[in-house]
Amino acid sequence: MADESGRTLVCSVLFLDLIGYSKKAVAEQHDIKQVFNGALAESLDLLKRKDRVIVDTGDGAAVVFLGDPEDAIIVGMAMRESAERIPMRLGINLGPVRLMSDLNDQTNVIGDGINVAQRVMSFAEPGQLLVSASYHAVVARVSEHYGRLFTPVSKRQDKHAREHEVYLVDDSVRLQEPLSGPQSGAPTARAAAASAARAEPAKVHDAGAHLMISAASRESVEAALRQFLAQGASVVTPTGQMGGKWFAACTHPAKSRVACKVETVGFQRVVTGPTRQAVADRVADLVSYGDKLVGDIEEVDGTWTAICDTGFTGR
Repeated sequence: MADESGRTLVCSVLFLDLIGYSKKAVAEQHDIKQVFNGALAESLDLLKRKDRVIVDTGDGAAVVFLGDPEDAIIVGMAMRESAERIPMRLGINLGPVRLMSDLNDQTNVIGDGINVAQRVMSFAEPGQLLVSASYHAVVARVSEHYGRLFTPVSKRQDKHAREHEVYLVDDSVRLQEPLSGPQSGAPTARAAAASAARAEPAKVHDAGAHLMISAASRESVEAALRQFLAQGASVVTPTGQMGGKWFAACTHPAKSRVACKVETVGFQRVVTGPTRQAVADRVADLVSYGDKLVGDIEEVDGTWTAICDTGFTGR
């Protein structure tokens, strides 16, 4: 993962939380975590690829999948079955994350993608697997078989007064059941997903202040991105590939009041614009993705300027 460090990617994130773990005695915590780690390893072995980053959160884990988005739900459903013996909550989100090296030179993950996964997980009841609207919007359209897995849940609000639209993964569906149905000779869910992805044009998910674009080809994503840029949007996440799909994110052109310029210098972003309000709005977008405003927004030589630290976790 060393070559990915410092990059911002759109990834699916599975967040798992062990219920009541912190109230256990140390010896019992050790035993529970050993069982949990073993179950997670077995669930991850269901995938052929190893392109993921695992973050140990102490009372659980966060798994960032750099490959196909549906990898998260496969592992999530497998771990949900383990919740019958290891009480846990589970949540999945699709959003921007940044891979960075921590003080121990280990790969760590920051950004709104993992933060929202944690929020979604917190809304789940014991043994439930919830997914965010952004994840649902992509996976439910990859294949009709995946789409039938989800049930909408009423909007939830986190401690920061941010609303989240979440979906419940049907508790009655088990991983060993073919997601493509019982018909003889029916394609696997993964094969159906790949076929559907190749046939569909770029899809756009409205995530409030941002638009998330996905398609089976880079050309489709970049064509859609160019249209939004022509309407006044700015790039949040450049076009990148995860497994067999391409993704990008940009600001919502209808909600971009005045265009601002964003330059990345080391671990900081410099935001400049013609008005203080325009810069403040652009900074608010960056903060929602894990950045932190450094100092005040000031006018420098007739241009309003702000500096954001990209290394802030936002959690």
